[in-house]
Amino acid sequence: MATKPFQSIYHNHHSLLNHHHHNHHIEIAPSTLSSTLFLKPTTTNTPNTISTSSLSSTKTFSISPTTSLSTPSSTQAISFDLLQQHLSTQNFREADEETRRLLIVLAGEQAQKRGYVFFSEAQFISEADLKAIDDLWRQHSNNKFGYSVQRKIYGKVNNDFTKFFIKVGWMKKLDTEVEQYNYRAFPNEFIWELNEDTPEGHLPLTNALRGTQLLKSILEHPAFKPTEEELLQAKAAGEDMGNGVTGLKGFMDGSKSKRVLKSDYSF
Repeated sequence: MATKPFQSIYHNHHSLLNHHHHNHHIEIAPSTLSSTLFLKPTTTNTPNTISTSSLSSTKTFSISPTTSLSTPSSTQAISFDLLQQHLSTQNFREADEETRRLLIVLAGEQAQKRGYVFFSEAQFISEADLKAIDDLWRQHSNNKFGYSVQRKIYGKVNNDFTKFFIKVGWMKKLDTEVEQYNYRAFPNEFIWELNEDTPEGHLPLTNALRGTQLLKSILEHPAFKPTEEELLQAKAAGEDMGNGVTGLKGFMDGSKSKRVLKSDYSF
């Protein structure tokens, strides 16, 4: 991938952090690492039936011939068995790759043709399928990995993607006098094992080369909508003063975070 888009990360985030955090001296340093962030698109061949397997349960469904091309094609078989296999053996690198492949398949025919998912296509992924993927990640990581885990972190930082990237370890702190962060280079600088030092929510990764809108669409998908109980627990924990309830409540009533951020980063 070209170097120019990756350099744009620095420009946007540098300007963003200098605007919002100049009192705290947080900066994003320009990257001298690989311009490849997260995952490259791959393609997959698809059989003629659709079946979805989540853990020990299996369901079969069909799609009308008049279904839009934006929805999953009727010529595809979808199974979560390979994802479960990779996760059960703690092969998180391959599990992450399989998760990305599944999202492309679930997003529909057009996503498969281009090899990646547009943020507008995330709505076509069913709640059941996203929850099945999330359940597998949480089950095999002691609830440390998964989209729902990331969603909670995203809410606690008031939907601030810069803080979210730092919190889940997708950015690393540089050894400089001024507090600076840089993006990790894929794949070697990401953490592919589960231990005490692995940041909560570090996996699965979501490709951000084309911006944060896809990640936002996944985290704000109805599959991960916070429950009233979660909101009450957050309030009981004293997280009602800009510490997460504002971000969580945004999922429930569509309100925006009070923090104004540029959401169309060109990475």
